Amino acid sequence: MTEEKIHSSVKDQELITIRRNQIIKGAIKLFKEKGFHRTTTREIAKESGFSIGTLYEYIRTKEDVLFLVCDSIHEQVRERIAQAVDLEYPSIPNMQKAIRSFYYLMDEMQDEIVILYQEVKSLKKETRAYVLQKERDMVGLIEKVITACTEDKLSKQEVVLLANNIVVEGHMWGFRRWILQKQFSLDEYVGMQMKLIDYVIE
Repeated sequence: MTEEKIHSSVKDQELITIRRNQIIKGAIKLFKEKGFHRTTTREIAKESGFSIGTLYEYIRTKEDVLFLVCDSIHEQVRERIAQAVDLEYPSIPNMQKAIRSFYYLMDEMQDEIVILYQEVKSLKKETRAYVLQKERDMVGLIEKVITACTEDKLSKQEVVLLANNIVVEGHMWGFRRWILQKQFSLDEYVGMQMKLIDYVIE
């Protein structure tokens, strides 16, 4: 839980959410321009719209910001997939809808994805482990959707591999955008990925 990882001296949960969203937005802009290590907490505070003192009411270290970014990605994936598929009534069309939703969310969050890929290797051990666990959680969520909706058409290993492929393909739209987004529109990219997925589950 983010609350366990990141201490806040503020007790108002609604205010914490608002301020941390401001921090995420400001930090992403700076990390994209300067990189994680060359960005200071003072710059993050300024970009977020408040003083350095106020910033430290919501985080302790700059690495806390990456916790926030990572949690933001995972929570939005969870919400988007939950909106797209009701696992009490699983079906192939519902699975397809959920996967499409995931790809389009990855387009919306491509800056965050690129930053995590760039910075995870240089994070401290604890922070890196947390980020990688969130990645596994994301894959696990998609595994759950595939398993529920394909009615044992795929083996456990096939489900694991397919879920990992989907996550990487979603991320790839961002971290290989320098080439992919010159060759495909987002709709073309998603459509072609869905054709490959449909081929696997037929």
